Amino acid sequence: MENDRGDIVDLYIPRKCSATGRLIGAKDHAAIQINIAEVNNEGVLTGATKTYAISGMVRGRAESDDSLNRLASNDGYLKNVWDYQR
Repeated sequence: MENDRGDIVDLYIPRKCSATGRLIGAKDHAAIQINIAEVNNEGVLTGATKTYAISGMVRGRAESDDSLNRLASNDGYLKNVWDYQR
């Protein structure tokens, strides 16, 4: 919820799993959030970050590493790491 000035005034804002798109509940203590910092060509931090949230369900199924590789490859952070296989 926002007030008249446009400031967010909710006490709790639920996160969404980056891999599945499901909401991460407040009691999901196995969930993680990873912030990847962006750097320029010289290796200096630019101040921008990319946030990935992984739910406990994905971690429990041991698919968090594959999900992070897929998400990072789609965002251009990794090359030739993730490949879809049936």
